[in-house]
Amino acid sequence: MATTALDGTPAHTSGELPPVGRPAPAFTLVGADLRELSLADLAGRVVVSIFPSVGTGVCQAGLRRFNELAAGLPDTTVLNVSMDLPFALGGFCAAEGLERVTVGSAFRSSFGEDYGVRLTDSAFEGLLARAVVVVDRDGTVVHTQLVDDIAHEPDYDAVIAALG
Repeated sequence: MATTALDGTPAHTSGELPPVGRPAPAFTLVGADLRELSLADLAGRVVVSIFPSVGTGVCQAGLRRFNELAAGLPDTTVLNVSMDLPFALGGFCAAEGLERVTVGSAFRSSFGEDYGVRLTDSAFEGLLARAVVVVDRDGTVVHTQLVDDIAHEPDYDAVIAALG
């Protein structure tokens, strides 16, 4: 179990993020098109941006920022994962013109447990904590961040640095 916070109040996760230097756990999500989406389906490097819900301003800001960053990240897929239904994720991206990122819903998968990010308490219990996992071309985790407070955005500069 790891600890983050929700507006300064401690919030706990179901486990720990995958360790740096180890293979990224396999997963299957539901894409905006309702098709299964797995880590194996994604080519090149993968930035997995994990967040509670596209219905919050901080999560929306993160999606927008990762869409901007994706333009300068060759051979990299930016995958945004939450418990939101695929319709909500796809609808937000379409309405915002976010075409450089991929979205995946964890609503019917074990992703939250496999990546140690399912919140086990707080007002967001059952949703995913805000975190980032960067995976290299070989499927190895090269960077992780469990954001200190769900109300904060991730360290985008650290993600860029991890990609080299």
